[in-house]
Amino acid sequence: MNSQRLIIDRDTTPALKSFVKLRHDKGRDRWIILAPERILTPDETAVEVLKLCDGKDSVGNIAGSLAKTYNAPVDVIEKDITTMLQDLSDQGYITS
Repeated sequence: MNSQRLIIDRDTTPALKSFVKLRHDKGRDRWIILAPERILTPDETAVEVLKLCDGKDSVGNIAGSLAKTYNAPVDVIEKDITTMLQDLSDQGYITS
């Protein structure tokens, strides 16, 4: 089996893997990530990032968009996004 680690950087175009779903749990009024035999509860910031992970926009573009929305430094946002997505990728939830 060829299992190479995906390295997330500013040019990566992240997306949730096909078996991973971001859903809003109306009963508990929170967002969840559904994966086989797992449920994750991302915080509000992570949800905003994951909503933009469509496999088309790069991490750099996502960071730029969020920097405008939140009037925050793009380099700080990009670093935080990269760290979060790398962690999710290492767990098998993100593809590019």
